Amino acid sequence: MTLYERADWARLLCAHPAAEVKQAASDLAYRHTVEDLTLPQAGLGLMQLRDSALRDAYFLGEIPLARAHVRVTTAEGRQSEGGAQLLDDRSGLARAVAILDAVLAGGLPGAEAVVPLLERGRERCEALAAERRAQLAATRVDFSLLGTTDEEDEDV
Repeated sequence: MTLYERADWARLLCAHPAAEVKQAASDLAYRHTVEDLTLPQAGLGLMQLRDSALRDAYFLGEIPLARAHVRVTTAEGRQSEGGAQLLDDRSGLARAVAILDAVLAGGLPGAEAVVPLLERGRERCEALAAERRAQLAATRVDFSLLGTTDEEDEDV
């Protein structure tokens, strides 16, 4: 149904304003039955890393985290499960992404309306990446110019 990997769907969907994603999920929830398999949750998670030398774990800090897991059932009885885990503090957005994930994964009716969201999300992500590359290029320093001055100027 879609050319994008499932692992990328949440990132591509979250490139849109939250209201747009929630509206798309709401339209599908009106069309199908949505059951929360776990209650949508939002809070803080601890970012844990490991020291490269001694392999000791340490906590870098807190990050916002929202999760949702849903089952979508069509009127014909077809079911599909979807989930989302976002670095965000909005549980409603996580639930909306989980609904869209379930519809896309199961190829349920309405999935064709979600594919353009993925395509526009990819375009937005690519534009953001190009902007970041341009900003990085603008801050690049050319160290090869150092040390090319005449030594005679140092005697002044």
